[in-house]
Amino acid sequence: EVQLMESGGGMVQTGGSLRLSCLVSGVSIDEYAVGWVRQVPGKEREGFACIENRDGNIYYEAPVRGRFTISSDSANNTVYLQMNNLKPEDTGVYYCAADESGCWGPHYEYDYWGQGTQVAVSS
Repeated sequence: EVQLMESGGGMVQTGGSLRLSCLVSGVSIDEYAVGWVRQVPGKEREGFACIENRDGNIYYEAPVRGRFTISSDSANNTVYLQMNNLKPEDTGVYYCAADESGCWGPHYEYDYWGQGTQVAVSS
């Protein structure tokens, strides 16, 4: 059974930082792409970062580029998201998701999803 479990969400002030973790079980993050997707209030769910250890690729969407960093620890089968300089518009539910075929952009429907973790950024 494939499972993804996010942790590390919380509430911070504008300009603050959070680090999210995504513990993956049932598949290897060296074979599956893992992405971070968020649901911001009033908007559709949208992916913004993705890592493909298999091919050594990392992708970011414009709203987070330069502020967020995705990384991984293969030994612990965990993917991380370091979020710096957080803004109120980053508030939402953050999901990690995995797919064997790779990273396919912000609206791709990954095969496997975590339950999500809440991030709240106050002004």
